[in-house]
Amino acid sequence: MSKQQTIALIGCGVMGTAIATRLLETGNDLVAYDLDPAKLAALVAKGATGASSAAEAVRAAGSVILSLNSAAIVREAVFGTGGVAQGAARGTVIIDMSSIDPIATRKLCADAGYLGLRWVDAPLSGGAPKALVGKLTVMAGGDPQDFAAASIVLDQLCENLTLMGPSGAGQTTKLINQVLCGLHFVAVAEATKLAIDAGVDAQRIPAALSGGRADSAILQEFMAKMARNDYSPTGRIDNMVKDLDAVQSLARHTGTVMPMTALCMEIHRFLVAAGHGAADNAALMRFYDGPRG
Repeated sequence: MSKQQTIALIGCGVMGTAIATRLLETGNDLVAYDLDPAKLAALVAKGATGASSAAEAVRAAGSVILSLNSAAIVREAVFGTGGVAQGAARGTVIIDMSSIDPIATRKLCADAGYLGLRWVDAPLSGGAPKALVGKLTVMAGGDPQDFAAASIVLDQLCENLTLMGPSGAGQTTKLINQVLCGLHFVAVAEATKLAIDAGVDAQRIPAALSGGRADSAILQEFMAKMARNDYSPTGRIDNMVKDLDAVQSLARHTGTVMPMTALCMEIHRFLVAAGHGAADNAALMRFYDGPRG
């Protein structure tokens, strides 16, 4: 397959690695950077070129993807010493696929604009499994022309790509997505526990309910996984806590009452306090195990 373009990736965690793997498979040159040498080495072994800093990674790139854990980390990676802004040419498109606060995103976009850099917030849904096969759902925010430029890259990763509005609109939509996902994860875990306690084979329930009103991607992917105590990572509980915390911050800003989200947050916070923060979302089952969990 012919090369598409040179893309820089900053952040080689679970999601960043899945995004990078897909972009390499679709024929792009990829230059990557991560603070963790082991994560970077694993991606280099797949065909990426390693860089010694974010600034070095972006020098030959027309587009930059960020896959990081917080607004503070994004700001440091872009505007800090050795950051993206020190190596990127004017007009470079920064595609932030991190899930961060929309208010912080608007400030990041404005600061990038002062330097002649373009910014598109493009948080995702679907996790690493969907990234690997190019079937992510991405909700974006930014200038329509910048979004069009970013779409050249994002189209290789996405099955559903939507510009939701100006800067920050993608991140706001992602927070809404996380409200729905967080509540649904808890509901599926609770229903799974009831099925097990009542003597029903919970691993058969997704097929039995397929096509009905209770059907969903989370039901199909996670109930059987929860039933067999499979906590192999596709997403982390502590990342959900981060996102739900951002939801609650936005809700305070907008004056929105969200009691179910508050309860969902406390269940997730309980699991983090119990040492399960790095575990997969399926480990919500631990909450229903009581003291044994």
